[in-house]
Amino acid sequence: MKIIHGKTLEEWKRDNPNLHTIMETEETFWRNPKYKDFEEAVSKLSITLADVKEAEERLIRFAPYLIKAFPETEEANGVIESRTIRIPKMKKAMENHYKMQVNQEVFLKADNLLPISGSIKARGGIYEVLKYAERIAIDNGMLSYDDDYSILTNKSFGELFSQYSIAVGSTGNLGLSIGIISAKLGFNVFVHMSADAKEWKKDLLKEKGVTVIEYNSDYSKAVTEGRRQAQANENMHFIDDENSKDLFLGYAVAALRLQKQLEELGIVVDEENPLFVYLPCGVGGGPGGVAFGLKLIFKDSVHCFFAEPTHSPAMLLGLLTGLHEKVSVQDFDIDNVTEADGLAVGRPSGFVGKLLEELISGVYTVEDEHLFQLLTMLVDTENINLEPSALAGFPGVIHIINQPDFQYPHATHLVWATGGSMLPEKMKKENYEKGKSYRKNKT
Repeated sequence: MKIIHGKTLEEWKRDNPNLHTIMETEETFWRNPKYKDFEEAVSKLSITLADVKEAEERLIRFAPYLIKAFPETEEANGVIESRTIRIPKMKKAMENHYKMQVNQEVFLKADNLLPISGSIKARGGIYEVLKYAERIAIDNGMLSYDDDYSILTNKSFGELFSQYSIAVGSTGNLGLSIGIISAKLGFNVFVHMSADAKEWKKDLLKEKGVTVIEYNSDYSKAVTEGRRQAQANENMHFIDDENSKDLFLGYAVAALRLQKQLEELGIVVDEENPLFVYLPCGVGGGPGGVAFGLKLIFKDSVHCFFAEPTHSPAMLLGLLTGLHEKVSVQDFDIDNVTEADGLAVGRPSGFVGKLLEELISGVYTVEDEHLFQLLTMLVDTENINLEPSALAGFPGVIHIINQPDFQYPHATHLVWATGGSMLPEKMKKENYEKGKSYRKNKT
């Protein structure tokens, strides 16, 4: 008889009815029974809005450097940010696809177009590297907070940073963001990649001068090895996607910017006009940071939901069982094999899960075929091409309009598009054709 953390499988299923469909890798929608009002939940936490604003100020200091080092950021004055856009044609296609009326507005947060690395990871990953670089430069007497940070492009800084290294474990997008910014600054960079990482992401990193170390195993192995490498080198900084407060705060800054964008779009967010946000989730750092920032800004007027592949429901199992990082999908005989490579994580971040345990409204899972169908629909309707994992947010809209206690006539739905602009054209075409084939078969 199989024992999972002190309980039999039958006992787990008895206490958690959702486990039946989760273990069958069927699409599942789970409402968080531990969810609490914002003020009650946040009173127990140590991270504050002041921490998020400090991170925002650091990014503002770095804007002159980013403009000089990455000219594509000049138009946005060195701010790494994406647009929030209406997608009425996709909404109409979803209504036809799901045979359901969506009476509220649906928006897309286009993080697939974020400059430098084209995914949500450009937020937290780049932020943590910049913070590390700032500390080294200040400690060495070469930089002060009052300086024009564009001086960081000077050769002397590259020589300084070349004495230091950065390591990270990644399924792909975090490695890209950290590899690109770290190599540009002059660091030695080591990206430990899991077996599901796409070949083009590895190739791009190598082109940038990054050392890519590959494993025939999943994300957890890549992280473990990256952490081990850094522990053996005092001048090596390990960026820990599972536990990093700096990564988390870099992601959370998105909430401050989204607040301004929604105001510019004329979108009111309050008790009568709530905001529902759908975030694709792997280990949890990116969506967790964004969700936390949104809760700090909008409090009880925002509901955040994580979306995971049916074969990699790591955060769902961590929250549902209360075991967080102590449980893996393999414990429940789920294989963690998905084409949504950015979400192919078998064990969630305990740091994120515990922090959001009473703030996240729920989690749902999506089949790979479903992701590809949505991918093709979005190209056909809005001419927006995302990587498969970035489509996971869309079914959340349908889940929520089916929930009796979430019936708000003037709610706003926001789907977070987490990556896709850097996909090679060949892969975009292959993904599109695959989605087309799945849609044809469904018809």
